[in-house]
Amino acid sequence: MTRTNTPKRLGFFTRLLDDAPAGERYRLAAEQIAHAEQNGFDSAWIAQHHFHADEGGLPAPAVFLAHVAAQTSTIRLGTGVITLPMENALRVAEDTAVLDLLSGGRLEIGFGTGGTRESFEAFGIAPERRGEVYAENLGIIRDAWTGRPLKGGNRLYPQAPHLIDRVWLATFSAGGARLAGLSGDGLMLSRTQPRPAETPDATLDDIQNPIIDAYLAALPEGRAPRILGSRSLFVADDRKRALALAETGLRRIADRFVELGHRIPGNTVEDLIKGLDSHVGTPDDVIASLKADTALSRATDVVFQVHSIDPPHADILRSIELIAAEVAPALGWRGPSKPQLVAAQ
Repeated sequence: MTRTNTPKRLGFFTRLLDDAPAGERYRLAAEQIAHAEQNGFDSAWIAQHHFHADEGGLPAPAVFLAHVAAQTSTIRLGTGVITLPMENALRVAEDTAVLDLLSGGRLEIGFGTGGTRESFEAFGIAPERRGEVYAENLGIIRDAWTGRPLKGGNRLYPQAPHLIDRVWLATFSAGGARLAGLSGDGLMLSRTQPRPAETPDATLDDIQNPIIDAYLAALPEGRAPRILGSRSLFVADDRKRALALAETGLRRIADRFVELGHRIPGNTVEDLIKGLDSHVGTPDDVIASLKADTALSRATDVVFQVHSIDPPHADILRSIELIAAEVAPALGWRGPSKPQLVAAQ
């Protein structure tokens, strides 16, 4: 098994699912990202979702990240992901080029094919064509960034050829990982995946290690790997409180995940945590479970999110602090020269 030997980078991820109206969700997420920066995190990632507030709270990632860029100064800002088949490719190229300038060159761009079937229909895209439209749009964006002529003899302004090296592709499959490797892009691994029918007891790293293998095998010689491993993680000072909040959040979504192909072995909170690929507890608890994840150990970027536990805002801020101070250093993150825990005010 090939491993990556570069120091880990640490990221915070949010789908903006705080239990609040939309405007408050955006305010809280911006505060969480700023808090992650204050605690030394290298990156912050946001997801794009259309229409369904219980799946994700943000349809306009560039708008939100421009707002966050004005409130931060060092943390890199990423999309995880832009659902590219439902977007106008040239507008994405323009928005990302401008956003990168406004953020002082801090933008990372993740793309994916995701979205519910009815979301595609609302945008006039046949769901079965999403792979085809995705590939076409990605090609248009690459051409636009690099200044190649577009229809009508136009060229993108402002051009952004450097963004070619900041593309990340999300995939559930070895085939998708191979394509990401061949193009020299970063690989984005999900926090959880449905289990194949033939191997219902497979662990997440059982599924994702072959994906990493395919990516590394396809990567051009001399191209440094970029592997983002996303994981569901909630850390608290008190294990009982962590488990109580986890039970509330995970029971809320368990039935939907079972329908998608997840296997939950029993009905206890520990069963829910295991079946939904989550890591919950005190720093010592989660360090142990995360160290057992061999796919995560191969990631260059370890990125943590509290979904689908979705605890209150104050608990998210405290989890960020504990991750930076105790959890991430145990996983190979070097952090600032002297990591300083910055408590929420």
